[in-house]
Amino acid sequence: MLAQPKPYCTPENYLELERKAAYKSEYFKGEIVAMAGASRNHNRIKENLSGSLGSYVKGKGWQTFSSDFRLHVLENGLFTYPDLVIVCGEPDLLDSTFDTLLNPTILVEVLSESTKDYDRGGKFMLYRNIPTFQEYILVDSEQIRVEAWYKPEKGFWTLRKETGEVDDSLTIQTLDLTLPLRDIYEQTVGLLS
Repeated sequence: MLAQPKPYCTPENYLELERKAAYKSEYFKGEIVAMAGASRNHNRIKENLSGSLGSYVKGKGWQTFSSDFRLHVLENGLFTYPDLVIVCGEPDLLDSTFDTLLNPTILVEVLSESTKDYDRGGKFMLYRNIPTFQEYILVDSEQIRVEAWYKPEKGFWTLRKETGEVDDSLTIQTLDLTLPLRDIYEQTVGLLS
């Protein structure tokens, strides 16, 4: 959440405004906050991951969604737009408008200078309230660096992987998928040697 908050009183007001808005905003505890635009590297990384993950899960009972699909955390009231969402099975949706997801299994955030602290801290804490949420992947858009957090069923969140080595790989444990960091960062500007 980056811009100045605009207070509104209810989630219903937010959804009514958001569904008509030309730009995306997050909502939490009565405040609507406009989301900032993303950099070229941010978008390139998101597209690289989206392509790899989308083709991998095809036909396996999983679905991927990009940052235009809103997520709602029922347990704390957050409405937000993760960069990528992966759902095991059928999506559970807020209402018949079919634009707000409730049951993510894996969430991926591409970090930027203005969002990295929130994505690692407060937002991760809010995401942890989602009962179906098992894995959190953070990919930096300004340097080669990934973090993979995992929570087994009835377990505790653990940092499984943190690396800044371009020749290393990222394993998404829930999917049993390993991706080379070079593929994740392919065609970024100024990051690969």
